[in-house]
Amino acid sequence: MNPNYEETILNWFEHFHAHPEVSWKEFETTQTIAAILDEHGVSYRRFSDVTGLIAETGEGDEVIAVRADIDALWQEVDGIWQGNHSCGHDANISMVLGAMLYIKDRPLYKKVRFIFQPAEEKGNGAISMIERGALENVSHLFGVHLRPIEELTLGQVAPSIHHGAGIFLEGKVMGMDGHGARPHQGKNAIDVVVALHQFVKTIYFSPFESYSAKLTKITAGGDNLNIIPGTAEFAIDVRAQKNEVLHKIKDKIDQGINSLKDLYGVDIEWNWFDYVPGAEVSAEAEAIAYESIRGIVGEVAPPVITPGSDDFHFYTKKNPELKATMIGLGADLQPGLHHPKMTFDKSVLDVGARILAESLLRA
Repeated sequence: MNPNYEETILNWFEHFHAHPEVSWKEFETTQTIAAILDEHGVSYRRFSDVTGLIAETGEGDEVIAVRADIDALWQEVDGIWQGNHSCGHDANISMVLGAMLYIKDRPLYKKVRFIFQPAEEKGNGAISMIERGALENVSHLFGVHLRPIEELTLGQVAPSIHHGAGIFLEGKVMGMDGHGARPHQGKNAIDVVVALHQFVKTIYFSPFESYSAKLTKITAGGDNLNIIPGTAEFAIDVRAQKNEVLHKIKDKIDQGINSLKDLYGVDIEWNWFDYVPGAEVSAEAEAIAYESIRGIVGEVAPPVITPGSDDFHFYTKKNPELKATMIGLGADLQPGLHHPKMTFDKSVLDVGARILAESLLRA
């Protein structure tokens, strides 16, 4: 294989890393990917209403696909709020483009589709690509993601990542303000939120299941400490390794909030959003990735099981027949994903590109 590809992939990474763009605003990122595809004669489709693009090479009716998420996070770095690729999507773009380099001149008997997807961090970018035909005639789908050092160290590569499911709730309690000396005349929203917190902590499933539900935001009261607040805002973060457990937790929380409305005589508005399904890994796709990893690096690490989530799994949610897996790449990544100072060993970029290319060819 071309010995210059490693340097090319690294240069691409350095560019994307230096030009992070947040979800749905990946304009320059999309343009740069398009320019690279133009340079290498790979056709693609762009969209007038969303960022990202879908590229293809090869011939045939059946399609093998690979996905790269292209957005960055918005976070504070050294006291400055800015776009930041602390989740490694700049690496994912570069590795998928690298896989394109490694296969574009090879004989292909199926089409290979490259999905450069926006807004993974918002949890709905995958849906936007599905709605625009990303899964048409696709039999196999591959993804790749760097893993933190506590999951995989440098040189370790896993054939699948078993992400958990996640969903968020935002709500508002609407009771009645009261004087601190006359609490019986008001309806204290803090009492309701505290009761909700206690209720959430009483949700139990089998100890063999991995799950969590917790309040992550409570806002109530003002500058006057002698006013009992009638309104409060709250948020809940729910996670589970299995999709069905997540839905059961969600149902229990809905029931609990309805009961608290009646118990305290208040109105409560709430909304669930940013649902991301847990992984549904295909044994066939995982086996293809396994053999590709073994061929490129030798030893294969066990599958990664992680409580984090990724909207990659919407692809299998929307098409249960799809054979999909996301490859986990050890890179001595630390202190952790989403940390503003996240770093990793960039030598893995070429390794990841070659493993992806081999997986696409084997499929």
